[in-house]
Parts: sequence; C-alpha cells; structure tokens
Amino acid sequence: MMANVADANRELADFLKRARSAVDPARAGLPADGRIRRVPGLRREEVALLAGVSTDYYTRLEQGRRITPSAAVLDAIARALNLGDTGRAHLGRLVGASPTRRRSSRPVQRVRPGLYQLLDSLDGTPAMILGRRTDVLATNRAARVLFADFDAMPPRERNYARWMFTSEQARNLFADWSVQARTAVENLRLDFGGDPHDPAVIELVDKLYAASAEFRMWWAEHRVFQRTYGTKRLRHPVVGDLSVDYETFTMPGDAEQTLFVYLAEAGSPSRDALNLLLSWSANSV
Repeated sequence: MMANVADANRELADFLKRARSAVDPARAGLPADGRIRRVPGLRREEVALLAGVSTDYYTRLEQGRRITPSAAVLDAIARALNLGDTGRAHLGRLVGASPTRRRSSRPVQRVRPGLYQLLDSLDGTPAMILGRRTDVLATNRAARVLFADFDAMPPRERNYARWMFTSEQARNLFADWSVQARTAVENLRLDFGGDPHDPAVIELVDKLYAASAEFRMWWAEHRVFQRTYGTKRLRHPVVGDLSVDYETFTMPGDAEQTLFVYLAEAGSPSRDALNLLLSWSANSV
C-alpha cells in the first residue's frame, strides 16, 4: 500500500480518471455520437475537447507524465471535470508534486500560547484546533467532554481521522457516522495531495487502510472537499441526542491550523443538552 500511496504520478492519474468518470456527458453539453459507452463518464478525448487541449496532451497529463500545464489549462480542465474550487486546488498540488521528491518530515506543528488562552475563554463552547493530517493540536474542556479527551491519548494517536475510524466511541457517538467519517477521508485526501511524500501522512493512511473497509472504499474514490461549516448529529452517552453546528477559522500566522467552533442554537433542546453535559462534567471533576 505504501508504494502506491507515495506515487505522486499515480495519485494524479487516479484523481483525473475518477473525476471524469463522475461527469455526465449529457450535462456537460456533449452531443450523442451513437457510440456505446462501456464505462461511465467522459472519454479522454471529450475532456480534451471541453478543455480546449489536444487529446494527446490530456492523455499524457492523466498518465502522470512530466509536463507542466499552465494555470489557464488547469482551470479549463477543472471546469471540464466540474471539480470546483477545492478540486481545482487539489489538481494544482498534484501536478506540482514532483515524483522524484524525497520524503521528508514537515516541521512539528505547535499551538502558540495565545490560542490556548482563546480556547480556554470559550469554555462554554466546544472548540478545537486541527492541523495537518487532521492532527488534533489543542482542545478546550467543552470539546473534550462533547467528543473525546484527545489530551489523554498518546501524542501519536491525537488525530481526528484516526479516532473516527479506529474508535468504537466515535462510531457510537455520531448518529451520522458515515457522513462524518467520509468527510474526514475527503479532508485527509486534500492534505495528502499537498505532500504525498510526507512519512507521517503515509503512515496514517496505511494504518487506516488496513484497519477499515469503509476507509479503503472512500479513499479509493479520491474525492476531495474542505468543509468550512456544517452540522454534526450526536448520540451522547450522557445527555442523549443533540446536534451542533460548526464553523471553521484559519489561524493567522499558520494557514495549516484550523479552529473548529461548535455551537448549539440558544433555547434549543441541543443547547439545553450541551449545558447539562457541561454542568455534569464540572460537577464530576
């Protein structure tokens, strides 16, 4: 598995193939040509036609050949494949990833003291900071009570995707586990595309690939998406069902650190349940 994961050319080819297989030719505005389609989606020559490049050029790109498309060409291919902003950014990173680049660890991420103070000031509101690879860098008390005590885990295990796929607690906690787990895969895919040679992300993907059939299935789909807001539905063992909305904020000074803040509407049953949970936690200390 590791050799496949570390191959940037294979990643690019796989991403493009899966992207064009998901495009409906009729919706793309292509006229029926009478030929029987044996596989779903667009043919290579159709992507090339929609993007305004030669079939040979697009084929070489999809095969992971060492060519350097311009930004305009990448924009055109992204439009032809309906990639969206996140998919376009991911495509750019994959094209820019050198297949001869050596694996090297990126610097360890640290949360500056002021951000710890910010988390503590949000004590009644669950909040956490995630870094590269969905590593959990910091949490406040409310987040630890609502989700899991990441601070109590060994440092190597403080990872949101890892917890999502290897912890029975996570599977039981999320009423919509498959939705949340798939989101974690798509975020991890996006991060992986930025540096497919990072040993830490390779190790994490290998572990999850071996541990979870769902992870293997969703990873193979090569979907990338970065959700900046949304809702999580929980079945908490202490207070029962509740829903929390989340918003994300990129940290100034480190674009690879993201603050997640979880909110429940004032006066709602979910807010009441969250208040009860926090009160219970404070009294149980």
